[in-house]
Amino acid sequence: MRVAALLMAILTTGCGAAQEAGRPEAHDPTPTVHPMAIRLTGGGTFEPYKPGATAVAYDPKLVPKGAEGAVVSESVDSTTVSTLTVKGMLPSRTYGAHLHTKPCGAKPDDSGPHYQHAQTPGAPSHHMANPHNEVWLDFTTDGTGAGTATARQSWAYTPDRLPGSLIIHERKTTPEGPEAGTAGARVACLTLKPHAAS
Repeated sequence: MRVAALLMAILTTGCGAAQEAGRPEAHDPTPTVHPMAIRLTGGGTFEPYKPGATAVAYDPKLVPKGAEGAVVSESVDSTTVSTLTVKGMLPSRTYGAHLHTKPCGAKPDDSGPHYQHAQTPGAPSHHMANPHNEVWLDFTTDGTGAGTATARQSWAYTPDRLPGSLIIHERKTTPEGPEAGTAGARVACLTLKPHAAS
């Protein structure tokens, strides 16, 4: 399955849910007003960085040539649902994955820190690093190197503060303690593009 097909399948499912949620009941003459939906998408075949690249591989040992990824993250009302699909990664292996604040760059750290919904100035970063405040999409591949993960948050994006990328890490995310939210080296990146629909 090509990346375009992966994205289309994820988008079609997400769009259907968003449209269904925004449809008023037939017996209710008052139109239901919903806030703007925000959809972020990214995808492509992972390759070494070059200007304009939207799918970047930083570690060819963990992200084999030809590996592909697609991500969709959509906010409707006060819920955000994100889905990551990959193929061609190492088989039977667990990777960490999180949304980050900036787009992919030439260096792994160019994508900035994890995107966090709530922020507390001065608080240690691990206090805010959890799967409820961030978007974690850890996945385990099957025998062919394919994998998928979905996360649901009870909050929505705001147009003025959106994540810029999805980073795939070398190992499963540490869930708690001083190392909460860490998942080792950044091995691949997908830049996210926003799409707004009322």
